[in-house]
Formats: sequence, structure tokens, C-alpha cells
Amino acid sequence: MTAPRPDAPQAPTPRSTVLAIPAYVPGKPPVDRPGVTSYKLSSNENPFPPLPGVLEAAHEAATHMNRYPDMGSTALYAALAAELRVPGDHLAAATGSVGLLYQVLAAFCDPGDEVVHAWRSFEAYPIAVTASGAVGVPVPLGPGARHDLDAMAAAITDRTKVVVVCTPNNPTGPAVGQAELDAFLAKVPPHVLVVVDEAYLEFVRMADPVDGVATYRRHTNVMLTRTFSKAYGLAGFRVGYAVAPPAIAGALRAVSLPFGVSAVAQAAAIASLAAKAELLERVEQLVVRREHVTATLAAQGWEVPDAQGNFVWFPFPGDPERAVAFAAALDAAGLVGRPFAGDGVRVSVGEAEACERLLGVTAGLVR
Repeated sequence: MTAPRPDAPQAPTPRSTVLAIPAYVPGKPPVDRPGVTSYKLSSNENPFPPLPGVLEAAHEAATHMNRYPDMGSTALYAALAAELRVPGDHLAAATGSVGLLYQVLAAFCDPGDEVVHAWRSFEAYPIAVTASGAVGVPVPLGPGARHDLDAMAAAITDRTKVVVVCTPNNPTGPAVGQAELDAFLAKVPPHVLVVVDEAYLEFVRMADPVDGVATYRRHTNVMLTRTFSKAYGLAGFRVGYAVAPPAIAGALRAVSLPFGVSAVAQAAAIASLAAKAELLERVEQLVVRREHVTATLAAQGWEVPDAQGNFVWFPFPGDPERAVAFAAALDAAGLVGRPFAGDGVRVSVGEAEACERLLGVTAGLVR
């Protein structure tokens, strides 16, 4: 047996990149308070319960839990292909859109390659990038807490492999318009993969919204990531999908976790697509609540960014004490928001009563 080197570690040591991964901070659950209904507004979840047809499909799939799921997601791909009018080999499924991000990095980034993304944006971006051994290039948001696409284009170097555009941007809310996305894509070298993260696509109500499917069809280096967690209310099942040119989609499927998307998740997603009209009616209710919340906040004197997701961003740049105090005021009212240290607090648009209670809190805390 070979003797260990004198300087060898005395226990297994993770890769240095693993030790550098920032912790993901999930939204806190609500705390029960006597006589007060508490609401979780910290995770951008859909507050509506599952539709009966979706619940029945999930229950039926669960009766076969002794069998592995369809690793090829055959029925799900067929349903998505019909819904989006894209070929089935242009699709890749994963455990939520964040699972797709991990697959993108595994498939396209060698250690040291660069990944450009806006910041602040989705908290999982720097985690996934660091875990992959790639190098994150965070580009500060511009005025209005929007993506600064000119600055992101300027940040691309010969080491850049991937650029991520989050629209609407989580946690700040603004979405990118089609014209500005087109102008940005014209500046991106064709060998750089552009990931358009559309987790909140269904909530967008703006002039010149991005048509993701049309955009990917016009480019060989553009892919979309979408999820059933938000508008479709399947956050607990973790199923997302990518739409991409076939070589890119094939690479994502090649590095995917075998049997990663459960049979229950696949069945629920297919049933949700079949119930799309009913689900989008619920989305419209949430959009109406969002517009009511933002209009009332403006009338109260708050300045919040354009909200195009199912959440509102309360910015407190450089004022962490005020952000903590705001989150504490929400907590005292039986509401749980999601504070981001040094930047602000994100509050999901949830139940109607929760929205009214939020506005009661903000009325007493006008900046």
C-alpha cells in the first residue's frame, strides 16, 4: 500500500469550487399566529389549489410509483410539441428551469469559462455557475432595476460561453422587450449560447413582449427555459422544459439526470397543458391583483419597479436596516416576504386577503 504524502489531507475534501458555492436561501414558511391567518409570500408560488383534473392525473400516476418514469418524457414532449408547434427533438425536460441551467453549464462550460448574467437576478445563477467550475460575470442592473443589455453585451469576452437573460427578472420584476432583445442578440457572437429564462412568461402584460418561440426559431444560439412551477401551479413537482435548436436540446438531454422528472410530475404537466385555459384564467386573476397592488403602492407614494411577474420588488439599495425592518413589519402582520440582503424585499402576489394586508402594512411605511 502506498503511504500517504505528509501534506495530504486527512479527510475527503470537496472541490474548491464547491466550497465557494453561495448558499441558496429559500423563502421562509409562514409562522402560525393565534387568531391570524398567515400567508407565505416569499417563494412566488401560485396560491390557487390544484385543478381537479390535474390532481386526478397526478394521483393516477402515483398508483404506479413502483415503476420508473418514462426517461424520454415521451408523452410530455408530444404535448409540448403540439402546444408550442415545435419539433419534439427541440425540447428538453428537467427538474424545474433551474435544473435546465445546471444542464446548460454541464453541457457547454469548461472550468474557467465565463457566464454573463444580470445582477441582482435569480439567486440560483451564481450558485449553479460556481458549482460547475465556470466563472460568473454579474452585470449590475440599470435604471428601473432592468437588465442593462448594452452592458451585458460589452461584458462578453472570448472566454464567454453562456449569457442568461431573465425576463421578467426575478426578483426585481421588469421584463425585456422584443426590440431590445433583438438588438442585444445582434451583438452576441454566434458561438455564445443565450439562455432566455422565461419562468414568469405567462404573467407579462407589456408593450412589445418577447415572443420566445419566434426568437429561438430565428437564431441558432438561443434557447428558452420555462417551468410549470409558477403559472401552472406545480412548484411541488419540479418540472421545467427548454426549447432550443436540436443540437442544443440534445446536449441538454445527454447530461440530464436519468429518470429525473418523475412520472407524477410528467402526468401533472400534461394535464396542466390540457387545462391551460382554466389555469390562465387564474393567472389573469393574479395579474389583476398585481396591478391593484402596484397602483395602490404608487398612490401611497412608493416607487417600485415595473412588475411583470407574480411578485413586487421593494428596493432598499444600500439600506439593509430598512429592508430588515420592512420584512419584520410584514412578519408582524402574518405575511412572509423574501428579503435580499442590501438590496430589497420581494413580495409575491398571493391570496386576495394577503394582498390587502400587504397594502395595509405599506400604507404605514411609505418611504
